[in-house]
Amino acid sequence: MAGTRPIPKPLWKAAALSGMASYLDAGLIVSISVNLAIYRDHYDMGVWTAGAVSALVTGCIAVGSLVGGRLADLFGRRRVYNWDIFCFALGAIVITLAPDDVTLLVGVFVAGLAAGADLPTSLAVVSDAAPSWARGRLVAFTQVMWMLGITVAVFLGFVLSTTGMTGARLITGQLAVAALVTWALRSRLKLPGAHGPDAAEPRDAPQGISLRNVWTRAALLPMTATFVFYVTWGLGANTFGQFGTYLLVTVSDASQSLATGVNLAFIPIGVLLTLAFVRVADTPWRDRLFHVAAVVQILAFVIASLTAGALAGMLVFFVLYQLSNPFAGEANYKVWSQLTLPADTRGTTQGLTYALSRGVFAIAAFFTPALADQSPAVLLWTITACMTAAAFAGVFIIRVLVPRAPGAVPGRADLRVPSP
Repeated sequence: MAGTRPIPKPLWKAAALSGMASYLDAGLIVSISVNLAIYRDHYDMGVWTAGAVSALVTGCIAVGSLVGGRLADLFGRRRVYNWDIFCFALGAIVITLAPDDVTLLVGVFVAGLAAGADLPTSLAVVSDAAPSWARGRLVAFTQVMWMLGITVAVFLGFVLSTTGMTGARLITGQLAVAALVTWALRSRLKLPGAHGPDAAEPRDAPQGISLRNVWTRAALLPMTATFVFYVTWGLGANTFGQFGTYLLVTVSDASQSLATGVNLAFIPIGVLLTLAFVRVADTPWRDRLFHVAAVVQILAFVIASLTAGALAGMLVFFVLYQLSNPFAGEANYKVWSQLTLPADTRGTTQGLTYALSRGVFAIAAFFTPALADQSPAVLLWTITACMTAAAFAGVFIIRVLVPRAPGAVPGRADLRVPSP
């Protein structure tokens, strides 16, 4: 079966370095989330300023995705791939050393733009280098890096929860170091070329692709479907990614240490299950497991909504969410995008879906602290409705678009569990 074929080590290395875009994206969002209450006190922020910080990071990631994906298709994916992560490091350094909230916002602006630019570009780079039989696993592996970004940020937030701004600076400082190391390694990365009848596209897509190529049915239908899935699913995931600690402290009356500890306790489940998703990403089980996980994910948000954010309900929510999210979340979006979007405009089209989605997340983030203060139940029920819509969008992608995709997983009759 295709999913059992071994993948060469150079491709795993490329996937890991490309996955650093996801690591830094998640790390930036979660670091701001973990540090938000500290920033609020240290910089004397109100709820609207706190919302503005979270909205800015998400909005800049959105703009960066739109611009970066297009620049990659115009001027070469490897060129953008190598330099956007260096710009991220500069932004992270500014955040770490910020003496006031204005400087903090400048750092968030730079790091957010660079993180956004790297997301579609890095996925396109690893997808270009991957043979069709390995693309699902290699792209899915970037989601493992996303989980690691969350894990490191939350772990440091827990360990440093009593150290105030010193801990906050260390949490963002590690992102700057990671970005600089990745930049150095990417600069020396040599990707394998295309080989054989089922090889990937050339290792750097043709430059100067016309925007007319984006507005074709072949591009528009999968772009629209993956956007609908990602934006509806992401409204819930992004809210808890940015405001999980904040909501536990302000709505559930948990301490900063307990809030970060709760997040940290459930993350290992997510990491292990994301690794499990990588194992099945090139097999029929990828899409079969989505149906079950989507239902569990909706149930998790229903429980959080029914309890209006009470601590007991939130604990149950975190367990169910971590069990389901790896099989019905961003990893699916990444794989489906690489399978269904045309190769020549993959950077531009996925950049558009990232950008539009993150723009919506930014608007939602701006209002989230105020809405959570006024009515946690309304906030949670709205997210539950979004998760339900995401489930329907995912089913459409599985039933209609994936079967048409080149290099799609084997037919429904082949349901064997892949071997190591």
